[in-house]
Amino acid sequence: MAAMAGVSCSSSSSLSTLRKSFTSNSPIFPSFHSLLPQIPKPLSLKTVNPNFKPFLPRRFSSATADSAEVRQSLKTRLKNGETLYGIFLLGFSPTLAEIAGLAGYDFAVVDMEHGHGGISDALPCLHALAATQTPAILRIPESSATWAKKALDLGPQGIMFPMIDGPKSARKAVSYCRFPPNGVRGSAHTVVRASSYGIDEGYLSNYEDDLLIMCQIECVDGVKKIDEIAAVEGVDCIQMGPLDLSASLGYLWDPGNKKVKEMMNTAEKGALKKKPLDGGAYLSGFAMPHDSPENLKSRGYHMVSGAIDIVLFRNAAVEDVKKFKMSLAKGFEDDDNQKDHKDGEEKYWSE
Repeated sequence: MAAMAGVSCSSSSSLSTLRKSFTSNSPIFPSFHSLLPQIPKPLSLKTVNPNFKPFLPRRFSSATADSAEVRQSLKTRLKNGETLYGIFLLGFSPTLAEIAGLAGYDFAVVDMEHGHGGISDALPCLHALAATQTPAILRIPESSATWAKKALDLGPQGIMFPMIDGPKSARKAVSYCRFPPNGVRGSAHTVVRASSYGIDEGYLSNYEDDLLIMCQIECVDGVKKIDEIAAVEGVDCIQMGPLDLSASLGYLWDPGNKKVKEMMNTAEKGALKKKPLDGGAYLSGFAMPHDSPENLKSRGYHMVSGAIDIVLFRNAAVEDVKKFKMSLAKGFEDDDNQKDHKDGEEKYWSE
């Protein structure tokens, strides 16, 4: 027993010595804290985006929430009467998504309908937007349970269903967003990003209240039934599609045509027939060259998208090249003028 006690004491002493050696500041055994990377303090975002607010997940205690302002959901901001300004992201670049968030857009639509990317491409964009506390809306390629399920599992703040042409398709869209018995959404809520991979214990109790469901009206049939679509329980927002609507009327190349404008006006009146708080829906739309964001706001739109990442870059790139080529042309003119002036001087002095 004494021998065993000696071994035990020896082992204990060795462990104690080992612990001391790791916590010492000797060159051989540096302290644990000295092994950690020295991370500089983050730069303030106040000069970049004055609307930036820290986000606190629902599972945090109220005591923690008192220390910082909790960012309101899109639905809450709409109910408060705000007009929200957003951007569409078709390039699936996390860098551009992050810049858009830091710039101060109220929301960003990651577009899987016309953008080249799918679920795997959308996720990095959602990560980038989350880092800037910018709500993300996913527009899916088609109105189906499969696409809705995969999109919702990523945890966007909103989902947009294209080509809704009547109350029946609108009710189906809503059902794709809800778990049984209220819908047909497949459940993997214990492991997906939407519930913080199962860490957010309040997800099932709050996901319906937090999710913004948007139905896009893009055809004449949809316009005819737009008031019925807006009245469907669960539809939060009617998204107008001016380009597809103009195409359905036979004016693909002329979305500013008088007949298209008249149809848009009819659709807007139908969508706004019933107030959202009385069972209606909010109105959302795209700004066009002939229809500015200010015009949309004045006609009752509460969500306005005025930019597309690809268009912003395209316009900037075209202008940059144009500016450079114009400077070259001007440079050649200056060289010619200088040469003519020099030749004149030589002729003068030669005389």
